[in-house]
Amino acid sequence: MTEPASSGNSGIQQSCDEQASDERADGKQLGRRRALTILGAGGLLVSGSAGRTVSAATNASGPRSWREAGGGFSNYGTPSDDSRIIRWISAEPSSPGTGASWTPLHELEGSITPNGLHFERHHGGVPAIDADRWELRVDGAVRQVVHLDLDSLRQRPMHARFAFIECGGNSSSLWREQAVQAPAGWLHGLVSSGEWAGVPLFDLLEEAGLGSDAGWLIATGLDAAGVTVSLALDTLPADTMIALYRNGEPLRVEHGWPARLLVPGHEGICNVKWLGRLTVADRPAMSRFDTVSYTDLGRDGIATRFSRVMGVKSVITLPAVGDQLAVGLVAITGLAWSGAGRISRVEISVDGGNTWDDASLDGEPLDRTFIRFRFSWNRSRATPVMMQSRAHDDAGRVQPTRAALLGTHGPNHHYHYNAVLTLGIEADGRVVNVHA
Repeated sequence: MTEPASSGNSGIQQSCDEQASDERADGKQLGRRRALTILGAGGLLVSGSAGRTVSAATNASGPRSWREAGGGFSNYGTPSDDSRIIRWISAEPSSPGTGASWTPLHELEGSITPNGLHFERHHGGVPAIDADRWELRVDGAVRQVVHLDLDSLRQRPMHARFAFIECGGNSSSLWREQAVQAPAGWLHGLVSSGEWAGVPLFDLLEEAGLGSDAGWLIATGLDAAGVTVSLALDTLPADTMIALYRNGEPLRVEHGWPARLLVPGHEGICNVKWLGRLTVADRPAMSRFDTVSYTDLGRDGIATRFSRVMGVKSVITLPAVGDQLAVGLVAITGLAWSGAGRISRVEISVDGGNTWDDASLDGEPLDRTFIRFRFSWNRSRATPVMMQSRAHDDAGRVQPTRAALLGTHGPNHHYHYNAVLTLGIEADGRVVNVHA
């Protein structure tokens, strides 16, 4: 037992004592409030009758954390000891700074990817940029060239929206004939979603004034790879932005700080990081990122260029490859998204696509961002099954089967894999990836 603190709690105690004295003087019984315990400042429990504080820290039979002061503050929060979630990294030794890291989708919940676990895909490493010298230049077929430093951009009107970014090469290992045995994040984790905030692109283009021959926007990054991407102006979403913030904080260096392009629904390469210049032109630049990479190879060997909008897609994140399911109730969950709009429906099949049932969605689906789906399945018998999810969007698109996707593109494709994915649940409950 300890005496109450001299500040804060003393006023509460005095009030209790005065109330008790008044009640005695009136010859009345003590009021109900005197018998109640009052929660004082600092979380101490103040007794109305004895006027002393009772702290849970004095309970010797309680956990150790009740008896010892906890840790102090930090300038930036850290994950809990229980959270050992990390990204898987694949780097190319022959090309410094080139490679990718995958978001561990199978270890996350909800629909927002933490900043520290957003996937990364770099072609020439993460550049060191001096914010005091950095500027964004808007030039080309415009009436006036616009130069903006970081402070100027941050002072302009902004808007925020949730959006996913998905690398065009996400899930590319599934084009292979043999199913790769890895959990969802290590196969499909080149996609992440969160809240972005920044300056609307078309506000800047209006300020610069588009010329009569303006048809393309050429975005150039400041990394060593000199990423340059051509975007047809008439295909850009109205809410394309120069993103400066993600999930409430300034962009992280790996995510394109100090500014990047955000083109909702378009493949990752369009969302140019470390943005340095926007050039308005009458034709595409035909850079290697427009022509050699991120194109769709057809069965006839001819590649389709500028297929930027991502398809409708869903991924079951749990159960995951490596899990072993018991007989009984199984919670199925995953993520769905579409580059063309909102997810309107997600279906689950546990018989290889012969029959489908609707999954529930976590809230109202938003435009071009993740939505989490959930389904409860009663595994009544220890027999093998094939589990699938299938997404629909409000543009009328349906996630295709693997056979349909291969029928369109052939087996030598690399980008834009969005077929229905299949988990095999074996008789003993083991979860594996299969092609179906």
